[in-house]
Amino acid sequence: MDRHTAEPEVRNVPGERAREWVEYHHEVAAPSTYVYDFVWDFLADAEGPFVTDVDGNVLLDFTSHVAAAPLGYNNPKIADKLAAFDLPDPGKIAGQDFYVSGGWPPDDADFPGPAELMHRLRDAASHYGAERVFLSNSGAEAVENAVKVCYDHVEGDYGVCFQGAFHGRTLGTLSLNRSKAKYRDRFPQIDGVHDVPFCRDRGCTPETCSCGFFHEDRSGDPTSQLRKALGETGYVNPDRTAYVVLEPVQGEGGYYVPSDSFMEEIADLCDTHDVPLIVDEIQSGMGRTGEMWGSDHFAVEPDVLTVAKGARVGATISTSDIFPEEKGRISSTWGAGDVVASLQGALTLEAIEEHDLLDNAARMGRHLDELVADADLPAVVDRRGLGLMFAVEFATAETRDAVVERAFRNGLLTLGCGTKSLRMLPPLDVTEREIETAVELFEETVREATAAEAAD
Repeated sequence: MDRHTAEPEVRNVPGERAREWVEYHHEVAAPSTYVYDFVWDFLADAEGPFVTDVDGNVLLDFTSHVAAAPLGYNNPKIADKLAAFDLPDPGKIAGQDFYVSGGWPPDDADFPGPAELMHRLRDAASHYGAERVFLSNSGAEAVENAVKVCYDHVEGDYGVCFQGAFHGRTLGTLSLNRSKAKYRDRFPQIDGVHDVPFCRDRGCTPETCSCGFFHEDRSGDPTSQLRKALGETGYVNPDRTAYVVLEPVQGEGGYYVPSDSFMEEIADLCDTHDVPLIVDEIQSGMGRTGEMWGSDHFAVEPDVLTVAKGARVGATISTSDIFPEEKGRISSTWGAGDVVASLQGALTLEAIEEHDLLDNAARMGRHLDELVADADLPAVVDRRGLGLMFAVEFATAETRDAVVERAFRNGLLTLGCGTKSLRMLPPLDVTEREIETAVELFEETVREATAAEAAD
């Protein structure tokens, strides 16, 4: 497949083989979340955002596996380097509590493994004072460990999260979620976790806020729900508050980008009360927004960063004073042991730097937004995002769902988020041609879906 000339080519999706694969999968798979019956044939041609399914259909994937495949499929920026390595067996060792060498010397190993990935992640977050990294298997584990180390550091009883948040599906991280309630409410919750509104207007000020985070105090002056909660007459003791945890851009909650005023208030309150700030960069990090971290767009100074997806493993990154000194306080004999995934994460960071992918993500994100705006599509009520973390909101959830399904049948893979929004996460090295091809398919799909709704 030549990425420079490839085009989506769909005969029938899901095809006969895809349906058979899905049926075979579900014979043993526990029920989970499935968006559409796309069955990737990883033995077939694919490059960048172009991928072939089991029936030979070529699709344009603008999901990047929910940002977990930051350069798409078989991208030479990583694939060529991977091909140069004689990949080991086993490819996974007994994790963080064991050591593995990929050559000599350690700081310039032939095969960058877990230790090299940790050094590169620390360097990428050095402007936040990062000194220590703990690797794990997933983003949820990264957040879980962040919460644990903050509870340990502060010896606190309380935590603060934000309405619309999504931080994972482990038992602990479910307590921090304020979206997808049906997955949370059947399980016990961590005590002492309070929530406040998340900003939904990128341009708001304390005087113009409509989301409920800012409001007037009794004297008529602007204040915030978080300031009220942590104040002298508030309901959360700041001395016993172990963390505030937020996504710099909400992911599952709807791709909402907060205002500078909102983030400045968070930064000021965390600094004033010496409350550690955990920033969940699992979907927004690793260059997705046009900066290395979503936090880099704002005034916040994270005390702890949680990373996954594009890093190919989970990672909790912080200063040495946040991480506990006691051995075994956090530990894993399986997490951090995926040698191949660590190599992919290290090479991803290398590709981002070598190929100026932060700049590309920023430019192509603007191009995507401008093209969708110019299309003036029916039923679209909002567009938002940062870089290549982009969402379109529709008037109803039904329209959004119809567009996601029809886009798949037209050869464009997208995903829902929030209650009625659709998200696009193309590869970090996406080209103008690929953006334009995707928007043409998207425009065609939206007009088809809204016409069908009107006809009904």
